[in-house]
Amino acid sequence: MKDKHFVVTGGANGIGAETCGLLRDAGARLTILDIRKPDHPVDRYLPLDLNDLGSIDRAVAAIETPVDALLNIAGLPPRPGLASTVLRVNFFGLRRLTLGLLPRMVEGGAIVNVASRAGAQWREHIAQVKAMMVLADDADLDDFCREQAIDDTRAYNLSKEAVLVWTMAQTESLISRGLRMNTVSPGAVTTGILDDFKTAFGERTVAMLKRVGRPAHPAEVGQLIVFLTSPASAWLKGVDVPIDGGIGALGASDALGLGA
Repeated sequence: MKDKHFVVTGGANGIGAETCGLLRDAGARLTILDIRKPDHPVDRYLPLDLNDLGSIDRAVAAIETPVDALLNIAGLPPRPGLASTVLRVNFFGLRRLTLGLLPRMVEGGAIVNVASRAGAQWREHIAQVKAMMVLADDADLDDFCREQAIDDTRAYNLSKEAVLVWTMAQTESLISRGLRMNTVSPGAVTTGILDDFKTAFGERTVAMLKRVGRPAHPAEVGQLIVFLTSPASAWLKGVDVPIDGGIGALGASDALGLGA
């Protein structure tokens, strides 16, 4: 990692801040893109609002090259009244920023997108995912949510499903450019937005957390993100790596009627 240039969205707090700490300790050079300035050491900070196309374009234009890795960590949780904003920030903003930065990345570069275990049902919802993915960045997402009967929680799930599917869809074109992109799908994480997820997903989430013992620590997710940018993961391309302490396995075991 030494002297490599990492661009990190959402690096001011939570998973992003912990990931930046790991990279800084490894000698990386950091450009942080966030809606607020981080209070930890960085090489450069650029303001970024993923809900604002102009803000995204200004950030891309201001980023110094070359770029060795892009970590798309910023995102919004499910919250009442924010369905269209969640879709724009978590998917459309991520997509626009990534496509804008691709020509400025070095051969061998890596991109990691933070998705979520909430996106795991993308196969069951692929028609809706594809319907959203064909929309332009400036599409009227309020209309889309009304037409598709998308509520606040579904908007979050859909945004992460789209991140997973879009990442897979980019794999072949990125291979031809000497780049790779993967996703990380955390379950519950001990950040400031954990209560949003407990409220949105209800008692089942709380019960699952009790079964696995605790939520993930942000640094544990950060370690996986850093690994996916390292030479040790060079042959991982277009894959999703869940990190949930066993929640996914417990859910599958319950559904299949498997005993201990």
